[in-house]
Order: sequence, then structure tokens, then C-alpha cells
Amino acid sequence: MQQAVVDAGRPLPQLTDPLEVELQVSAFVGPFADNEELWEVVVRHLGEVPSRRSAALLTALAHLLPGRPGVWAQEAARRQAEPKWDLGALTFGECWIGDRSIDAGYLALLCSYSYGDAPHAMVFMIDEISGSLTRHAFLTRQVGEALARLRDEMRLELITPVAAHWLLSRSYDRFERRPGLGVSMDVHQTRLVARRRIALAMN
Repeated sequence: MQQAVVDAGRPLPQLTDPLEVELQVSAFVGPFADNEELWEVVVRHLGEVPSRRSAALLTALAHLLPGRPGVWAQEAARRQAEPKWDLGALTFGECWIGDRSIDAGYLALLCSYSYGDAPHAMVFMIDEISGSLTRHAFLTRQVGEALARLRDEMRLELITPVAAHWLLSRSYDRFERRPGLGVSMDVHQTRLVARRRIALAMN
């Protein structure tokens, strides 16, 4: 598994889009994100073998891994060259909420972000019938189109990024306590991407 994680970082130095970096790392690393024993070994190995791949993977892990492993990766990344992309350039945009809990049993939440002049959004469907569990989560670069489609289905209201991500934090906490509950694969694949935004908004 340690070698598989290191191999997964092979394409990262060639990428120029920070969002693509987040998605690739989140999809692969997500299932093992809380395994401190694994990350202790992986980070030590990457730190001892400097390369463009090591630097890129350590930088991505520093931004995406929760808790102590993220700190370990951040410390190791400082001793290596910076990659071409900058995950620290993420900014927050508008967030919108639509309440379909009465007739359809869910809340819809769209949160927009940007890397420079390249916007993107994450859209979440929160199941109010099953204890506010996030059932679907997908990422789109077509922010205006996603917003228009949601407006066709429900009335949307602006919500502050802090309030929006507080709702998401509660929802993801429930999902992570009961990972066996049925959620879409997109929720698993984008979990670290969403969790990173939650942490940044809440802090």
C-alpha cells in the first residue's frame, strides 16, 4: 500500500491545474486518510528520497490529509522544491442553499470556489430524512450552469461560506461515523476535497 501511494503521485509534477491535483489525490488517498501508521512511513520515505514527485505528493498531502499526517507532510514538503501548482491559492465564492426537505426530503447546497480566474463549485445533496447525511457530492467547473439548474428545481437563498460549511461539517461527521451507510461514490472520492474546504471555512 505504501508503494501504491507513492506510485499514485507519479503524474502530479506534470499537472498544472491545482483542482485536478486535489481530485486525483482525494480519490486515491481518501480511503486511507486516517491511517497514521501508513502516512508516517510514506512521509518519511518521500522526505528521504527528494524528487519532483516526492515534492508534489508531499505538498498535496499537506493540504488534504487531516490531523498529524498533514502536519508531517507539510514539514517534509518545506525541505523540497515547490510544484508548479499552488493549492494555497484557493479562494471562496458565493454559497447557495435550497430547501426541499418538506416535499423531497433533502437540502441542496452549492458552494463556489476559485483558483485564480478558474472557478469551480461543489454541489451537495443532504438527506434530511436520514439524519442530514450527505448522499451526493459532485464537483463542476460550470458554476453558472449548475446554479441555473438548481434554480429550475427549487428556490435558492444566499448563505455565508461559514454557515454553509458548518452544515457540511455536521453532515460529514455523521457520514464518517457511519461509513457503511449508502452514499454515492462521488462522496467518497471527493471527501478530502470537501473536508479541506470545510476546515478552511471553519478556521
